[in-house]
Amino acid sequence: MWEEFKKFIMRGNVIDLAIGVIIGAAFSKIVTSLVEDVIMPPIGLLLGKVDFSSLYLNLSGKDYSSLAAAQKDGAATINYGLFINSIINFIIIAIVIFIVVKQVNRFKKKEEVKEPDTKECPYCLAQIPLRAKKCQCCTADFVTEAEA
Repeated sequence: MWEEFKKFIMRGNVIDLAIGVIIGAAFSKIVTSLVEDVIMPPIGLLLGKVDFSSLYLNLSGKDYSSLAAAQKDGAATINYGLFINSIINFIIIAIVIFIVVKQVNRFKKKEEVKEPDTKECPYCLAQIPLRAKKCQCCTADFVTEAEA
């Protein structure tokens, strides 16, 4: 069982997946910073100086001056502004991943189309070699293209 596990771990797909997860986590931090520090401030300014990360619904009934104050006091809140930021993060990450995958697929080698080496018998539908003159299953005779 240990040998089988080692073979599984050392396969290229598992290592590629691990590298992808690590790079994805680092990339996520970059995109989060991009959204929170670069994209959201101008959008908030355009919408009347709104800071999305501080938007929340207070469920406790007390008044708080900010989300941080409500969280410090342990009040129940619905942080819909942070949710909006997360949605924008997701959309940006999805767009970037789409573009990267599209570019990687563009550079992949095109698989060569392999010429078939068999044909189908029109009588019994068995697969037979291209140069065969007789079907091995139903013994039907064939005329090759060279003889025709």
